[in-house]
Amino acid sequence: MVLYSLCPIGCIPMLLGAVLVMIVSCRQKSDSPFSKSAEDALTTFELVPGFQIELVASEPLVADPVAMEIDENGHMYVVEMHGNPFDKSGTGNVKLLTDTNGDGRMDRSTVFADSLIMPSGITSWKKGVLVTDPPHVLYLEDSDGDGRADIRNIVLTGFDSTDLESNVNNPVFGLDNWVYMGNGPGSDEGEIYYPGKPDGPRLPDNASGHIVRFRPDSKELEMSSSRTQFGHTFDAWGYHFLVENSNHIYQEVIAAPYLNRNPGLLVSDATQSLSDHGDAAEVYPITKNPEHQLLTDVGVFTSACSITSYEGGLFPPVFDSIIFVTEPVSNMVHADLMKNKGASFTASRMYPHKEFLASTDAWFRPVNMYIGPDGALYVVDYYRQIIEGPEWMAEEVVKSGNLYNGTDKGRIYRITPTGTEPATWTKQLALGGATDAQLVEKLADPNIWWRRNAQRLLVDRNSKQALPALKKMAQNTTAPLGRLHALWTLEGLHALTTDLITQALQDPEPGIRKNAVKLAELHLETSPSLSEAMLGLQGDTDPKVRYQLLCSLGFIDTPQAAQVRQQLLFKDISDPWVQIAALSAPSSQNAGLLASVLGRYEADNAAYGSLVQRLSAMIATSEGVEEIHQLLQRATTGVSGKAGEWQAYVLEGLARGLKSRKSLPSQLQAERSLLVRAFLKNPSAQFRQASLHMLQVIGLPEGTQTKAAMQKARQMAGDERLPAEQRATALEFLALKNPEPYASLLKDLIVPHEPLPVQLAALETLSAIPNLTVSHYVLQQWEALTPEVRDAALNTFMVYPFNLARIRLLLDAIEDGNIQQASLGWSRSVILMRDIPDSLKNRARFLLTKEDGQRQEIIKQYQSALDLTADKVQGEAVFQRNCTTCHQIGGAGGKAFGPDLSTVRNWLPENLIVNILDPSISIANGYDLWAVELKTGEVKQGIISSETPSAITLHYPGGEEVIIARQDVQSLRALNMSAMPPGLEKQITQQEMADLLAYLKKN
Repeated sequence: MVLYSLCPIGCIPMLLGAVLVMIVSCRQKSDSPFSKSAEDALTTFELVPGFQIELVASEPLVADPVAMEIDENGHMYVVEMHGNPFDKSGTGNVKLLTDTNGDGRMDRSTVFADSLIMPSGITSWKKGVLVTDPPHVLYLEDSDGDGRADIRNIVLTGFDSTDLESNVNNPVFGLDNWVYMGNGPGSDEGEIYYPGKPDGPRLPDNASGHIVRFRPDSKELEMSSSRTQFGHTFDAWGYHFLVENSNHIYQEVIAAPYLNRNPGLLVSDATQSLSDHGDAAEVYPITKNPEHQLLTDVGVFTSACSITSYEGGLFPPVFDSIIFVTEPVSNMVHADLMKNKGASFTASRMYPHKEFLASTDAWFRPVNMYIGPDGALYVVDYYRQIIEGPEWMAEEVVKSGNLYNGTDKGRIYRITPTGTEPATWTKQLALGGATDAQLVEKLADPNIWWRRNAQRLLVDRNSKQALPALKKMAQNTTAPLGRLHALWTLEGLHALTTDLITQALQDPEPGIRKNAVKLAELHLETSPSLSEAMLGLQGDTDPKVRYQLLCSLGFIDTPQAAQVRQQLLFKDISDPWVQIAALSAPSSQNAGLLASVLGRYEADNAAYGSLVQRLSAMIATSEGVEEIHQLLQRATTGVSGKAGEWQAYVLEGLARGLKSRKSLPSQLQAERSLLVRAFLKNPSAQFRQASLHMLQVIGLPEGTQTKAAMQKARQMAGDERLPAEQRATALEFLALKNPEPYASLLKDLIVPHEPLPVQLAALETLSAIPNLTVSHYVLQQWEALTPEVRDAALNTFMVYPFNLARIRLLLDAIEDGNIQQASLGWSRSVILMRDIPDSLKNRARFLLTKEDGQRQEIIKQYQSALDLTADKVQGEAVFQRNCTTCHQIGGAGGKAFGPDLSTVRNWLPENLIVNILDPSISIANGYDLWAVELKTGEVKQGIISSETPSAITLHYPGGEEVIIARQDVQSLRALNMSAMPPGLEKQITQQEMADLLAYLKKN
């Protein structure tokens, strides 16, 4: 669950340097600000122009809120999770908040339900609410009107309850009348089931950590094709968007029913990342004195949650395409603008270099959002000092007693356009008493709150009297959203007719046509005539409609459907999701498709190669031995000359598919020999690489051929006349057996004048020797390894399963100062401090977060600069005089020699002082200084800014670059010092330091 901030692997690299040191400083800061009152907290917000924020509820009425719901009668429920992080004794509540005087602000609180363990979400259902409280999903109802739930039933049970990162959460009533719940991988391996229906459906092993959907009335239960952490959302047309700590927005593109019908289709991920500004995107907090813990990254998404598609109808029209995401660690709410892109979308930052909502208060923890009946965006603020999980903290923080600071506090805010009056729903909302006709009218409301609740209530009532009005709404030419919800409401009432579906398939609105295809799919068995109407959409102008049609046609096994599937496939073949949709049809329906693809193969279109590879993988996964044998023979026979490109893709696909089989076919000896010969002699680099990948799966041939091939590969690896790629592939071939006999050769090839691919392949093959040979070699040669080789070399210490002896050597080198901790990069640092066995993890945490005497002295000397009144204008002048020869801010204002300083605004001022005054304490990865000795005897110094197989680029202060051919390099040596010279304190006073810090923080 997002209340624990899981530091993502693969975040942006560290910039100026000691980010880990910085984090330690943050968590050890003794003068953390106290919490603010709810009224004072309002003054800490920075909201984009055109909007206002007001307080709706706060302590003592509510504390530790994580979710909210406003039901059809205007009851405001708030879920309180007091137990985070350790307490599972049953302290959680659902509160019922009331506005007794009608001013739009809650002033009375009733405990609707108590003794909950870790309640995490809520939605209206029947006459009460569904609440996720792992391991259960509960139904709570107040049947006697006293404000307390006297009915408490377990609807579902069996969810993981051990991992708050991914517990079941945030139930949502979907457009299709199913209730969807966020879910992620946990450690419990029990079944999910209806306890009141022991013979009913069951999902194994916490639904494999996937999103779960269910229908409580009919006792249906299914798992989705994807997973999310805390939160998920649907847009107006039913597209499903998800969130993970470091990846703030991605989409489930292909649903489980389509993947389930073809087990031979290998799809490892049914989701698409959408952000065009990075998966671990940069964020722009304004927090003063932020509270960050051991493994929390800085300046990027690290706790993204509560993704919410804005469909309130109150904001300006552009917001109809906006999705909001909260980031509690950075105390802000982010906004993305959604744009169509084939079968999926692209999410673009709505506000460059700022956030929709941010706070200077480090205790502001927005963990959920809700669109109310007034169209406002409600923000649920957990309001805690610490929100990261204990497993990501230093031990002293866990023992400090601060983990529950703020557990008696919590706020809910309302965001509306400037000038909007206070909420009136708190005194006059009575949708629950609306007539059927009134509910049908609300299906066309611009606000999703009214549409969703009206649909839910109509389906719940199961009123036949509503059918005429619903059918009329389904044909309302002026209300596309009304037509949409009417169609699905009729489906929920089992009253949707073939005529209405056929009409909807021709609707002018693409979103309705897409949904009509899904509805038609549900009725194919009872109304087979719908298949013909569906086929009529093959020329639809909208790619998302064509994509849905392709998915749904996989359930129609006719020659006409197969022909249309192929037509749709080749029309949008460059969209990888279209390929997956086409191949998701049962294998029997894809017979002959490979031959068709090869018959129209376009070598200059990579999409054809991708499709050939997918089809070959399917054959290797699910077909019999004879089919695999024939395809492999076809791809390897008669290719002694230049192989066609498609053969390489066939081999790549077969290799991937064979990996997934429980056992390999035994009749492959002849193909092994063919692959070895092709690998050694074929001039196609792509075919040689594919042959190698196949041999890695099926093994080498028996007999003397392998010995001879190894000798030939050794010769090729050392032959400088051959292309670098061919030599690198030959080195990888040596790793098919224990390469220890070739250790000397491998070491000789890891030298600066060798092409980069050769060095990297030699290093990887050396690492395949199952002892410490590679570790000792890397440590001996560390100063001579170029940046890219260093990066690969560090990975050799951390291969999985972990070689503890290698990790010990790495930690020894860090402790001795032979390898700087900044060279590790963020992801490897996290692995060392989180994932390795405790015996080494504790040592890694100590080494990577220890204080430094020199650092303490520097902070002490310039401590007074932090207390001086600073002038940003003067700070810009200091920056121009001292920093622009090496640094830019946001790609402008100086020379791009050192790191861009655009994100240091997220750093604490004392940490900036450390890096400015002692830059070599921890050099940013990729910004250390190198000495390059040429064969002429000349020595050059600079930053190695890039490498290619044949050259390196040396970057000098001031922006000048020089390209040096590898063949001209005699030696390379890292100077273990920053390119930024020390001693800046001699050039700027403490007042100038204060001004410089103010300028850097401003940007």
